Amino acid sequence: MPSLSSTSDESEQVLVEDKLIVRKVVLNRPRLLNALSYFMVSRLLELFLAYEEDPDAKLIILKGTGRAFCAGGDVAAVVRDTTRGNWRLSAEFFGKEFILNYVIATCRKIQVSILNGIVMGGGAGVSIHGRFRVATENTVFAMPETALGLFPDIGASYFLSRLPGFFGEYVGLTGARLDGAEMLACGLATHFVNSKKLPMLEEAICEADVTDLVNISAIIEKFADHPQVKETSAYFRLDIIDRCFSHETVEEIVSALEKEDVKRNYDWITAAIQSLKKASPTSLKISLRSIREGRLEGVGQCLVREYRMVSHVLRGEISRDFFEGCRAILLDKDKNPKWEPSRLDLVNNSMVDRYFSRVDDEDWEDLQLPARSSLPSFAMAKL
Repeated sequence: MPSLSSTSDESEQVLVEDKLIVRKVVLNRPRLLNALSYFMVSRLLELFLAYEEDPDAKLIILKGTGRAFCAGGDVAAVVRDTTRGNWRLSAEFFGKEFILNYVIATCRKIQVSILNGIVMGGGAGVSIHGRFRVATENTVFAMPETALGLFPDIGASYFLSRLPGFFGEYVGLTGARLDGAEMLACGLATHFVNSKKLPMLEEAICEADVTDLVNISAIIEKFADHPQVKETSAYFRLDIIDRCFSHETVEEIVSALEKEDVKRNYDWITAAIQSLKKASPTSLKISLRSIREGRLEGVGQCLVREYRMVSHVLRGEISRDFFEGCRAILLDKDKNPKWEPSRLDLVNNSMVDRYFSRVDDEDWEDLQLPARSSLPSFAMAKL
């Protein structure tokens, strides 16, 4: 996988510190907001599998350096390889990342993720599936994939579909940003700790009996705050969100929001409408279906299905919106993507169906997840 991981400082991208029975893993690519490279994904997978077999490793602390926990996967590198004709190379990146997500979701060791900063896309994949997620006043969470011509992946159809009501559809389709208090309120975070207390929290965890979930939760709770969600937050209007985002189609969701916008003066409704109208129509439709299907699936099933979907995205035979979105947002940065199809009504059901079907390529196969023996830790978390 040379192209996706060809950097001169690979060995420094993931730092590890062993302290008694605690393993600290630090994402260390601060200038790129700790965006996950192929090397980082491979290294994290290697570490998590090793820690499971290590009787001395009882707890894993995962955090990032700089102002981000992790802003997602290194999408720019994926696009470069795919546009050079190496879509399978990019699919391999996603495949390994999804396996990592599954290993984290089913890990027998306790994971505490310190979400002190930006948490987006792939950053959510390596944290939200873990047992404890500690947000701070610096946390900014989002799943912005529909603006890039992609869809919320990394098992997001599993955890978004399990948020209260239809809040997951709102977050996944609009790419809305949530702060730490909102993450705590909706269940994406299990605790909120002021960033000034984080060094003391880590020290307390390292010095405690970390073999018991209740004990670890109690330790984190000693340092935890209980922030108020801001009055303007969409989370306070779950009635409106449920009324609008429970509709079967994206067109109906947009129409419902527009009717609400006429009646009420809520900035978040206006922002949601604008985001939906700027996003890729194809991405919106496959994202909505993905989240809806995720409600009825386990985390492994979600990841296998999402791998099919992302493989179709990378092949670009149904739509090339992913490459156009990355061009407009990440590369040329003109923020003016030309989506094709350009309107929701031009994306028919048969097009959407194709994203959920097996890829017609003799060298392609469904994602093969490793055999696991434990339940997803997210299923036991505060939701």
